[in-house]
Amino acid sequence: MSMPATRTERDSLGEVPVPADAYYGVHTVRAVDNFAVTGSTIGQFPQLVAALAAVKQAAALANRDLGLLDARRADAIAAACTEIRRGALHDQFRVDPIQGGAGTSTNMNANEVIANRALEILGSPRGSYHELDPLAHVNLGQSTNDVYPTAINVCLVGYLRLLSESLERLAVAFDEKAAEFADVLKMGRTQLQDAVPMTLGQEFATYGIMLREDRERLAEGAGLLLESNLGGTAIGTGITGHPEYSARACAHLREITGEAVVPAANLVEATQDCGAFVLVSGILKRVAVKLSKTCNDLRLISSGPTTGLGEINLPAVQAGSSIMPGKVNPVIPELVNQVAFEVIGNDVTVTMAAEAGQLQLNAFEPIIAYSMMSSAAHLAAAVDTLTTRCVSGITANRDHLEQGVRRSPGLVTALVPFIGYPTSARIAKQALATGENVGDIVVAEGLLTREQVDKILSPRQLTDFSTAP
Repeated sequence: MSMPATRTERDSLGEVPVPADAYYGVHTVRAVDNFAVTGSTIGQFPQLVAALAAVKQAAALANRDLGLLDARRADAIAAACTEIRRGALHDQFRVDPIQGGAGTSTNMNANEVIANRALEILGSPRGSYHELDPLAHVNLGQSTNDVYPTAINVCLVGYLRLLSESLERLAVAFDEKAAEFADVLKMGRTQLQDAVPMTLGQEFATYGIMLREDRERLAEGAGLLLESNLGGTAIGTGITGHPEYSARACAHLREITGEAVVPAANLVEATQDCGAFVLVSGILKRVAVKLSKTCNDLRLISSGPTTGLGEINLPAVQAGSSIMPGKVNPVIPELVNQVAFEVIGNDVTVTMAAEAGQLQLNAFEPIIAYSMMSSAAHLAAAVDTLTTRCVSGITANRDHLEQGVRRSPGLVTALVPFIGYPTSARIAKQALATGENVGDIVVAEGLLTREQVDKILSPRQLTDFSTAP
């Protein structure tokens, strides 16, 4: 059996064989061998790969503007980056997203793939770095320490936007159910005990409002990620860089991505500070917590079908048991719950990684990036599943809900302004003990007329205080 063809590449540690048809090079090969943790690659995070390519393209154009890189090489690099941003060669981004070196291997992988594709565009074979070099040309005026965090920021903005769009679709689904259930009377509950009446529509409308509040917080968080330390190079002092590079690179990055990227006010501070990641991760946790609470509600009010609350029916999407025939479980809300647990754990990881930074650089940005990309991507997928496989198909058990309201001693709260708290408390206890209707007791005792009771306990009066007499 013949050995696969290779080319030999060299770094400061020595020579390494690289597959002849690979766009990556020696640094990537070493990283693949050294970092094998998640079983995934950065190429499986398309937003990150596209963001890396956008940063490299902006850098090449800025260097061309400043006369540091000839137009021939700069244009080839830019063309390669454009292809990658459009989805090409993502399989060549081979390193594990969790890695030592503060993201150096990710940056090297990007440099090598871009360089070898640019060489092809120039009509040269892969690996002919005397013509166009991954470090001398693709990485010109840059360091991992400004390229990598900038790429993370840009990519996370993309992930946040996808999540926000998913949340809006879910909010619309809840809005539609709120309108459908606007006339469905039910008992509200506090501490899982009967409280006062409301409509099922009011309950579902609340979920839509909560989701849109989270969308506003995501937009605020995304704005914090658009400050870039490009041009700071190693620690933010800009060593080996050009004084105009930061502004020009950010300008090109704005044009390439459509995002409002701006240079940080202080590049030294921006190079070491992970505060924006902590804040945005906290927003993702907020989204997860509120989604999980919503799913807890859906599971609870759909419990049964005969011995639980049984107020709503979730769509049956798969058999629920290997031993109990006909059992159907709330599997979609359970899925969202579990994603929420993951996101909450990821937030702890981001917090610890941000705290662990030392002096002028945080070496743990790879786990921050991996955790936050996973959180945003998994949340978006879970939200879309909840929308299409659950919320859109929910139905209400109208008669059961209305009967529950009529039987509940909680109705007596509406009568307090008319018969007083002590009398209301006595009637509530009597209704609970005997199963009698609160209104019937009040009429029987001559406290109010039937007409008065029916008006006070009308569905609209019970659920909209603005109609109070």
